Amino acid sequence: MESKTGGGDWEGMEGIVRAGTGGGDCQGMEGIVRSGGREWVDNECILMHKDGNLELKNSRLGLAQMEEGSVLLRTELAEVCGTDVHLLHGRLDLVPYPIIPGHVGVGRVHTTIGPVCDVAGVPVLKGDMVTFLDVLDTCNSCLTCLVDKQTTRCPQRRVIGITCPARDSDIKGLLGCWSSFIYLPPKTKIIRLPDALPPSVFMAGGCGLPTALHAVDRANVKLMDRVIVQGSGPVGLLAAVLALQSGAGQVIVIGAPAHRLQVVEAFGVDATINIQEITDPSERLRLVEELTVGRLGDIVIEATGRPEAVGEGLSLCRNGGTYVVVGQYTDNGDVSINPHYLINRKHVVIKGCWGSDFSHFYRGVQFMARHKNLPWHQVVSKVFSLKEARKALSCIENLELFKALLKPHSSLG
Repeated sequence: MESKTGGGDWEGMEGIVRAGTGGGDCQGMEGIVRSGGREWVDNECILMHKDGNLELKNSRLGLAQMEEGSVLLRTELAEVCGTDVHLLHGRLDLVPYPIIPGHVGVGRVHTTIGPVCDVAGVPVLKGDMVTFLDVLDTCNSCLTCLVDKQTTRCPQRRVIGITCPARDSDIKGLLGCWSSFIYLPPKTKIIRLPDALPPSVFMAGGCGLPTALHAVDRANVKLMDRVIVQGSGPVGLLAAVLALQSGAGQVIVIGAPAHRLQVVEAFGVDATINIQEITDPSERLRLVEELTVGRLGDIVIEATGRPEAVGEGLSLCRNGGTYVVVGQYTDNGDVSINPHYLINRKHVVIKGCWGSDFSHFYRGVQFMARHKNLPWHQVVSKVFSLKEARKALSCIENLELFKALLKPHSSLG
């Protein structure tokens, strides 16, 4: 249970404590408060603590604290994803609690300090609807970045909403999307959403899109490949969609529950297998053999987060096939596999896939703009207010919804 820090009318719903600060000076337009010749914003955000406590905080923050080259976004939509569930239960390493969760979001530019440009050199202006790469501080100076060319494993890498500590009393501490405003430090990589791409459609791709794009890149899908995707959540769906768009000749998705598979089917995959109905892995293998006329998968992509899926995934690869593991984002334990039968004798290629870089994020925005007419409306199940954040997390954890979003300003008007 959360400890109570607010009182009376300030107490939030859905098991979240709400604490308020700030006074009653004249309120300006678009959330700006002017007092004593200075400008402020009234912010509302969720603080997630190490013990899983969620606290709804209200603060009045000065724009004068912003750094040269920084941007303040007024949040339009923020994602609630499986990573946030892991954070709630303390399953990720090196998280500097308390944090403001939410590592992918869309917002309208509220304030810029000095000239700021996007990656194409186009000025970022007040009122622009933008998104941003959640990764900060990749150094591009270490051996990992420069020699190994593995920027997603840079030791200096920080991620907004995951490994950035929150300071709700400092505007520079609004480093998460579950907040009325998001602070983007200097050199944050910003992308303007095309006018034809609504924020709600882009967020249907959300955080799963660059991750899935990275996995499909690692898989090196070729024309007419048979692709099997394990997992029917956002990453699994997007891996399947991207494989289809890359020219795969057949895409099969294995997952559950049924309502998620129905969404996957709406995007035109060739077949789905419900693991809650076909519970025996050997029977699922038989079905895949039948669907592929005995050939199995040229490529199998694991997007389940369940360690036991790895052995089954290897069995679904053809001889000489490729297996990409993208779903094992946190430590859910060990599994036993037979390396002779599942790896060496099958001559398979196994590739891990961790995170994403700017190229995946940038291409993801382009992909959503080009394919905005796909049935993305079926992906976003519900939009919650900040005070409903715990309910949204519970729905995602229990697979009750395909995808949940937060609209931080819904409770502020």
